[in-house]
Amino acid sequence: MRDPLPVIETAGVRKRFGDVVAVDGVSLTVRRGEIYALLGLNGAGKTTLIRMLLGMIRPDAGSVRVLGAVVGADRTVWSRVGYLVESPAAYPELTVRENLEIVRRLRRLPEPRAVDEVIEALSLPPGARAGTLSMGNAQRLALAKALIHRPELLILDEPVNGLDPAGVVEIRGMLRRLRERGVTILLSSHILAEVTRLATRIGIIHRGRLREEFDATDLDSRVRRRLTVATHDDDKARAILAAEGFATLDPPGASRPGPLALPADSPPDRVATLLVHAGCPPTRLAVEEEDLESYFLRIVGGDDDR
Repeated sequence: MRDPLPVIETAGVRKRFGDVVAVDGVSLTVRRGEIYALLGLNGAGKTTLIRMLLGMIRPDAGSVRVLGAVVGADRTVWSRVGYLVESPAAYPELTVRENLEIVRRLRRLPEPRAVDEVIEALSLPPGARAGTLSMGNAQRLALAKALIHRPELLILDEPVNGLDPAGVVEIRGMLRRLRERGVTILLSSHILAEVTRLATRIGIIHRGRLREEFDATDLDSRVRRRLTVATHDDDKARAILAAEGFATLDPPGASRPGPLALPADSPPDRVATLLVHAGCPPTRLAVEEEDLESYFLRIVGGDDDR
């Protein structure tokens, strides 16, 4: 049963920088135990929204609550939150262990073992100076700082940025294990294939507005499907199919016909039979569907009037 109290809740949040409206009336809810992925193009408002969640900047309008507390009104809530926002920062002349020891003391964690545990969990080189770390290990160090106090809420802006494929898989597994232990996670990411594997709920923000919000399990019912056909003469195949009443799906406003594609409910056997008998046999016939990336681009594309 889901906890009735949201871990994160915003209502009509708005933030303007000069003439630019960075966040425009966003209302979202993150429930306990979710991995909520916030998707958007560069400049869509993701980082601004995350900064407001963390109290780094104040909204011009609307309200923000984290772990039941109004952001800015209760400072004790931050002992239960871990975060990573934008570029990782560290003391470059200090070692990984020394950087984490500073965080441990600032967090007033009594057990020195907390440093060893997070170093081991993220496979960090404890004696390496932070300034010499690769981009991937610098990102791991930033994640270690966010995790060292075992928070119940993690807010992560591009958490796998700079990691190699093996590192991405490792962090994915770690975030899943954290969720299994009851940790709630809000993250932004531009690696949409990774979001598909990890998120339980997805929000799409575009031009400062929350355009879509849905459970990850609902993606299958939202994506478009089509029957794609390849031949040695697609123009001829298009004409053959049109004569038999099959409408091909050409991109709206295209100056020339797009890929040879038909609605997904078109019977593949009949299409193949028609083309073979007309001397234009298909070289490929398949039902294709959008992935999260295609769906995302469709939602944010053609949105110029907003």
